[in-house]
Amino acid sequence: ALRERFLRVLGAARGRGCRFSLRSGLTVRGEFAAADRELAALQVDSLRTPLGVEAAALLRGGDVVAFGFVLP
Repeated sequence: ALRERFLRVLGAARGRGCRFSLRSGLTVRGEFAAADRELAALQVDSLRTPLGVEAAALLRGGDVVAFGFVLP
């Protein structure tokens, strides 16, 4: 049941603006696109970092402490 809920959350997050808290203490924003099966990598579009905006990026799952998004 928990796995199913987690997969539903990932599905709901797709295409939405998200905030990612990283292990380094940095918080970045972008549009959640996809995650691999083991959640080892997350694809984020329009990733806004202190150094600029990346059109598409992969975040390592181990570096992401939390991510959040707002549902309508």
